[in-house]
Amino acid sequence: MILSRFLVFFFSYDMVHFGHANSLRQAKALGDYLIVGVHTDEEITEHKGPPVFNEQERYAMVRGIKWVDEIVEGAPYVTTIETLDKYGCDFCAHGNDITTTADGHDTYQAVKDAGRYKEVERTQGVSTTDLVNRMLQRTKTDAGKSDDEGFSLDEDSHPEATCTFMPPVTHSPWTGDSQFLQTTRKIHLFADTKEPPAGAKIIYTAGSFDVFHPGHLQFLKAARALGDYLIVGLHPDNVVSTYKGSKYPIMNLQERLLSVLACRHVDDVVIGAPYKISPELLDHFNVSVVVHGSRTPINLDPFTGEDPYQEAKNRSLFIQVDSGSELTTETVVRRIVANRQLYEERNKKKEQKELAIFEALKNQTERSEAASY
Repeated sequence: MILSRFLVFFFSYDMVHFGHANSLRQAKALGDYLIVGVHTDEEITEHKGPPVFNEQERYAMVRGIKWVDEIVEGAPYVTTIETLDKYGCDFCAHGNDITTTADGHDTYQAVKDAGRYKEVERTQGVSTTDLVNRMLQRTKTDAGKSDDEGFSLDEDSHPEATCTFMPPVTHSPWTGDSQFLQTTRKIHLFADTKEPPAGAKIIYTAGSFDVFHPGHLQFLKAARALGDYLIVGLHPDNVVSTYKGSKYPIMNLQERLLSVLACRHVDDVVIGAPYKISPELLDHFNVSVVVHGSRTPINLDPFTGEDPYQEAKNRSLFIQVDSGSELTTETVVRRIVANRQLYEERNKKKEQKELAIFEALKNQTERSEAASY
């Protein structure tokens, strides 16, 4: 049987989120083997603006998505027939938003003209632009001033200032603000349905896993290596806000759920997991090992003041592992707020370019419809 191979090029896979993962899931369903091209920092900066994650971090993140079979590092920004042929790909796939070069040319025009282009649906309610805007807006006070210097993941640095959840600065039909609506079908499409095999060593870990990043990925990989089946507990939004501060989480529980489910090292997720690991939880899932990152402090239960891992420790199931990464959600936010003006300008330019393309396509459609009468 001849396998159909697909090479997928997106903007950059910057701040890889469940929208990217969903596009890759759809692309994988079009063929048998999915190759994903990831652009360099230099190319992204030239055509789009500075990325949040560097290219090595982005390569790792895309490799960590469970539908990806292979990646091409340093893939060219403009996709050509020669590129498809070089990697033995039958088709190229992309979302139904438009990707252009710095001068406004469609980066997929050549493969479209050759009939070697397929389109998938982009996921409404999430984009890298939107996530960056959330972080920028949540670090402003009620007076509209920047709270960059005092911004802290662990607590509100300025409790007297009310965090303003301002509307996003972009209004693009592709990357502007829209509400993400979770459904059981979306969860089913992302989730593995396989049960742990008989006698499997079950690993359990829990956290917020907010703005899923390479540090999370490396930790989950290390945790999964300790056994046969990894279950991740996701804390509810109100619990995350209690121990991380009112500005968090950046992504809500339903968004974080899909991000974690897309990770190739995760087998199952407990939605709205309790902060304190109980005897009932350990017994219900037949947990053999409970894992916590050695670089992350263990916060006492914000409601009872107790060690959330005490039961696991009593059963000699608790272990700490080193992910090998210094990256945290806080450092991701700090990267953005440290360059607030740069990212605000990037998002504004992106909006203007996308709106111009959208209007041009709209006018072209209207002319075509008028000519058909």
